[in-house]
Amino acid sequence: MCAACGVPTHEPPVAEPPRRFAALRNRDCRPYLFGTGLAMMADNIEHVITYWVLWEKFQSPGLSGFAVISHWAPFLLLSMWFGSLADRFDCRRVIQAAQALFMLVSVAWGVLFLTDSLQMWQACVLLVLHGIAGAMWGPAEQMMLHDFVGERELPSAVRLNATFRSLGILFGPVIGSALLLGIGPTAGIFVNVLFYLPLTVFLFRTKFTGHTRDRHVRPRVGLLESLRVLREVGTNRTLVSMIVLAGLGSFFVGASIQTSMPIFANDLGVAGSAGIAYGVLLFANGAGGVIGGVLMETTRTIKSNVPTAVAATAIYGVTTLGFALTGNYLLAVVLLVVGGVANLASMSITQTVVQLQSPAADRGRVLGLYGVSSGGLRTGSGFTVGLLGVAVGVHASLAYSAIALCVGTVAAGVHALMGRRTSPTA
Repeated sequence: MCAACGVPTHEPPVAEPPRRFAALRNRDCRPYLFGTGLAMMADNIEHVITYWVLWEKFQSPGLSGFAVISHWAPFLLLSMWFGSLADRFDCRRVIQAAQALFMLVSVAWGVLFLTDSLQMWQACVLLVLHGIAGAMWGPAEQMMLHDFVGERELPSAVRLNATFRSLGILFGPVIGSALLLGIGPTAGIFVNVLFYLPLTVFLFRTKFTGHTRDRHVRPRVGLLESLRVLREVGTNRTLVSMIVLAGLGSFFVGASIQTSMPIFANDLGVAGSAGIAYGVLLFANGAGGVIGGVLMETTRTIKSNVPTAVAATAIYGVTTLGFALTGNYLLAVVLLVVGGVANLASMSITQTVVQLQSPAADRGRVLGLYGVSSGGLRTGSGFTVGLLGVAVGVHASLAYSAIALCVGTVAAGVHALMGRRTSPTA
């Protein structure tokens, strides 16, 4: 009621915030999240079994290094092209193709183990194919999340998807070790195929394609289209900052903190307990991601916006620096957990902002570009931590990398802030 004229007024209703664990309450998204977690667990089970067999058979440090590079190089080289496929075609079929490739690789490993005919060149081919499957999966996976829940509940879907992936990463080595010790590598790798099936079968049943909410002309798949998207992304400071922010953590820390963990366990653990110390450090690193996802969904005090993404990435850099420099084992465990929480927050928020800022017709390509940064640049951590560690020591190389991450985060934050000031819609 207007106080001056007595005429009733109709104020727009205030939208309530999404419910806690909104994506899990969505009957279409819920089985997708569980299937994603199982598929990610299968990915890590395969790593545990195959890396052990490769070391036992070939005793080659070079092959071990190639295993890491082959996993992330396809993200660097092919993610944007796979994003084009996700824009153009049914995302269900793109994901199923990736899952089929995962299963084919596991079966091929099993046949080679069974016949005792594995050669190094065959191992290299299978490692590359496994990496290609992971890169193919990424953009289409994120587009399905957007299609399931829409923009309002997208932050919840991205957070919970990252949490289920973290659960897969956390329990994959546990299940892989149990299969390896319990039934052997050959039977274990064949059993691993079963964990890819739930997601693959579910995608035959769901009506969502990754495009049902967006009505637009499907773009062609080609180099010129990709270059056009790159130019358009370059004009959006927020998008550029979020993509750069995701790449900073991948390039300067990335996967090398896990591969270097035995060194830290030996230096930090009590004499004679390096093995136990190693397991606890790995668990702490993975558990932080799970705790972070649950906390973000439960409290809802961490907002999915640019300042929070910058702050989370900075915290990840600071905790990594502290972990690299500390000589206290308990403090190292705490820093890994807090860093895991911050890293999950950073990755889920940057991914959410990128999805919301992307044009609907080009969302797959933009997510592919994000995959190049967040996944592909992990190959660089082998240089920033690994090779530099040969010269100055792993503790020092990780510390230098963490400092570079913090400096880069500040620069990306300033760049994003300038974009928000010059563009009211940012």
